[in-house]
Amino acid sequence: MNEWEWQLLEEKLPVESVLVHGVTVAKGDCVILRPRSGGDIFDLALAGRTAIVESIEQDYEGKLHLAVILEEDPGKDLGLLRQPGHRFFFTPEEVETCARDNSAPGSQIKSPQILVACIGNIFLGDDGFGVEVARRLSTRTFPENVRVRDFGIRGYDLSYALLEAGDLAILVDACPRGQAPGTVYVMDIDPAEDAAMRPAVLDAHTMNPVAVIQLAKSMGPISKRILLVGCEPATLGGEEGEMGLSEPVSTAVGEAIQVVERLIAEALIGEETSPPA
Repeated sequence: MNEWEWQLLEEKLPVESVLVHGVTVAKGDCVILRPRSGGDIFDLALAGRTAIVESIEQDYEGKLHLAVILEEDPGKDLGLLRQPGHRFFFTPEEVETCARDNSAPGSQIKSPQILVACIGNIFLGDDGFGVEVARRLSTRTFPENVRVRDFGIRGYDLSYALLEAGDLAILVDACPRGQAPGTVYVMDIDPAEDAAMRPAVLDAHTMNPVAVIQLAKSMGPISKRILLVGCEPATLGGEEGEMGLSEPVSTAVGEAIQVVERLIAEALIGEETSPPA
């Protein structure tokens, strides 16, 4: 920020209140956070939370921002000692007004619990697609309610994970569908639609998502929604196996990561994706 911009900031008068959907909001008022689609993933993780307006800030372009703290934040009374990390900024269009009700401190909307389950065998060529997606996702930071796990070929572990309480499971795997190698697609899997739904026998060297879901279903009800982010493989290694991904599948890893992040973001803000069958 240059000297001219600093001067503009200093010349601006403090803002005492702002209109939010026709309602005047000032410091100390309660709001519900409704971050815009496509925003920062940390902001999206706060969707539906109840917050308190700490101040109303104005940038050098004159745009207003609400500086808020979560109503449930145990450090909200520490003042400047709790910064940074406990103060968030939203525009007036990204919040809704709410009535303060101290008798219901837990009234905020519960954040969805999301599991990203990556599947694959690195010794079978492009079957290691999910493992590579998991490796790259491990370098990213997600909200606490989003778990990214590399299950490899541990089918029983994934079955038990699908039986846990949660809202969404995103499976990532290389699955042949007769398309061009490297094609990334999304499928909505409904275990209830599998008429057979018989207990599955898992291969010790590979993991089939459908077989895992069948096994989990045979052990108990699956309450979460299941999406599959799949990639068409070029080779699964043959009888002797093969290390490393083919060129089209390696290129598709980045696209798959973008798809996974989009699905997470949509789930965090309550939008339901309708992927092709």
